[in-house]
Amino acid sequence: MRLPRVYPILDTGTLEARGFPVTRAAAALLEGGAGILQLRHKQHWGRAAFDAAREIARMCREAGAFFIVDDQADIAMLLDAGLHVGQDDLPPRDARRLMGADAIIGYSSHNLRQVCAAGGEPVDYVAFGPVFPTASKRNPDPVTGVEALKECRALVEKPLVAIGGITRETAAAVWAAGADAVAVIGDLLPAGLTSLSLRQRMEEWQQVATK
Repeated sequence: MRLPRVYPILDTGTLEARGFPVTRAAAALLEGGAGILQLRHKQHWGRAAFDAAREIARMCREAGAFFIVDDQADIAMLLDAGLHVGQDDLPPRDARRLMGADAIIGYSSHNLRQVCAAGGEPVDYVAFGPVFPTASKRNPDPVTGVEALKECRALVEKPLVAIGGITRETAAAVWAAGADAVAVIGDLLPAGLTSLSLRQRMEEWQQVATK
């Protein structure tokens, strides 16, 4: 698959802490030109969470953007969405059996050994990081750095998504190291978070991606 250069992640915990609805954030990012959205929801998947995910799936379809659900294969299947799994989640081969041949599946890796293993899995892209220190996870894996990302590029032919603390200022170096896309959470969210400021921040990221 050909990934958009900017891969926004909607982390519900981060957005809730800012008092900002996830569906409103999704709408603003899509208006700003996002070509893919991942929904990361680490809390209980109750009715409200599912309804929000279904609304985001609808918005992505209408915008012609990819929609990816983190961790939850059942939710992804119900919404006809892609799936992203981590090292401790459903194994990629089992995820592929459930999701079918046409579904988009991404797989996280955090070191060179995991990247090499991911290259042989039935996934569409491999995520690698955290490249820089990140505040979006409570217990993040060790920071890898840009040099390790360069090594990864030589080890895997699949599209490579860099993640972890990437900002508009550091993204160019990450793309130059071989990343096809950069996944972003924190640097997407302006200090004064409104629909307008979020859309404008997404537009800024799109401009950075085309330089």
